[in-house]
Amino acid sequence: MGVVSSRQSRETGGICMARKFAGMPLATIIAVIALALTVAAHGGIAQQGTQTHFDGKSWWGYIKVLADDNMEGRETGSDGLRRAEAYIVEQLKMNGLEPAGSDGFYQPVKFESREIIEKDSSAALVRDGKSEPLTLGEDVYFGTRADLAPEVEAPLVFIGYGLKIPEQNYDDLAGLDLKGKVVVIFAGSTAETPSALSAHYQSAGERWKSLRAAGAIGVISIPNPASMDIPWSRMTANRTHPSMALADPQFNETEGLKLSLTVNPASAEKFFAGSGHTFAEIAALGKDRKPLPRFPLGVSIQAKAKIEKKAVESANVIAKLPGSDATLKDEYVVLSAHVDHLGIGAPINGDKIYNGAMDNASGDAVLLDVAASLKKSPEKLKRSLLFVFVTGEEKGLLGSRYFSIHPTVPAKSMVADINIDMFLPIFPLKVLTVYGLQESSLGELVTQVAEARGIRVQADPEPLRNSFIRSDQYSFIRAGVPSLAMKVGFVLGSPEQQIAKDWLTNRYHAPSDDLDQPVDLSAAAGFEEIMRGLMIAVANDPQRPQWKQDSFFRRYAQAGN
Repeated sequence: MGVVSSRQSRETGGICMARKFAGMPLATIIAVIALALTVAAHGGIAQQGTQTHFDGKSWWGYIKVLADDNMEGRETGSDGLRRAEAYIVEQLKMNGLEPAGSDGFYQPVKFESREIIEKDSSAALVRDGKSEPLTLGEDVYFGTRADLAPEVEAPLVFIGYGLKIPEQNYDDLAGLDLKGKVVVIFAGSTAETPSALSAHYQSAGERWKSLRAAGAIGVISIPNPASMDIPWSRMTANRTHPSMALADPQFNETEGLKLSLTVNPASAEKFFAGSGHTFAEIAALGKDRKPLPRFPLGVSIQAKAKIEKKAVESANVIAKLPGSDATLKDEYVVLSAHVDHLGIGAPINGDKIYNGAMDNASGDAVLLDVAASLKKSPEKLKRSLLFVFVTGEEKGLLGSRYFSIHPTVPAKSMVADINIDMFLPIFPLKVLTVYGLQESSLGELVTQVAEARGIRVQADPEPLRNSFIRSDQYSFIRAGVPSLAMKVGFVLGSPEQQIAKDWLTNRYHAPSDDLDQPVDLSAAAGFEEIMRGLMIAVANDPQRPQWKQDSFFRRYAQAGN
């Protein structure tokens, strides 16, 4: 084949283009050209779909280190977590990333640890002046993320889902006298409530804001049996394990909450006895997300809580890869994942180390693998990348919340957050579930990237699980940063859904989330390709990602302006 000059090439291309558009309506021609320019602006998404940077093996190699027994489950503030973070820093340095914390690669974070001393604590229902003891662990357990009062005695009121949602003129608190009372709620929301809205108003801070204004002093929550991730026996196995709160009082979103209890659904009927209603009735309505009745319960709660507190320090790990554009390099695409897990806890089948391989060494490994791939196959990224490995996620998104309020880069320079948490490559990647798909323009970008690789994209198929607010993307959202999270998805009713459900039942927050479980390396590799492609598309797009006009979460960006 002969060599063609650049002039000949341009002329030939022009003739071919003219022939291609011959006879087309002008509007169609404009649309075709616009699509081509969009693809080019997004870093050549179509071309990215044919490239391969990962094989799953290097990803698993990182997990083998981070989820090894030597890391002792990476409890927040522990030596095991410090070892894991030191390993991450070592890998970041090897791949040419620069420190971006407040102390080199680190951003120290101070916590208050709170441990319930059960032998000095108790709970009981009081009916007609008679006390009916509740067995801690079997009937109820204390939640210690709030700073509980030593003693509480108050009437109980069932308030349905316990939500106040102004956007829908929905108010479970309306018309009820809650002053000085403890409310009992059933976890969930009505089917008419969009999943993102539902998740937001079920967050501890937002829920308590409304309840406190109404005069309530405590919250007793009953899980929806239809959406419990893990069985009660596992929920309570580590109930005396210390919880944590950020030490800085500015982060206290549950001030005034004197009592927090979670009830075993199997024991819930005793709360409803004599009220004219049954828990079976409530659970049947809640399973289908139907409206719930609200009514006083015929009992009071009497509780004593002995809490032991101590100071704990941990850290986020933050690194950056500078961009190449003179202007856009001062903006950051944030890639986040939490490093912490549950540490050493109650033994299950003789194993007491909660290794957290999928939750969330898997997400940390993606970030490390992506960083390594950028060193091996450099991409010219216009914006800078910010790798944020956070602590305290399992304690209530605490590390990411701290970073979002005290970022180590200018707050307005963060254009997007792509968060990776427990993305579960435990079956082939055919569907990608995206949390936040319809909230910002990131949804269109990830759809283009995934579909270029033959992967279908869907929104959250299980809104009852409130996944959108249960990981670190929510901290960035609250700071006004367009954000999303992704995982290997499934179709409702498929064998893959059952595999995922079995994983949650048997391995989620259990010692068996370890290095001995089966994983699909090709699914992990495919997920990493999509993650890398989305990252590049956002980094090179001339426009910053934008919240959709109808997104509820757009208000956070407006509040920051």
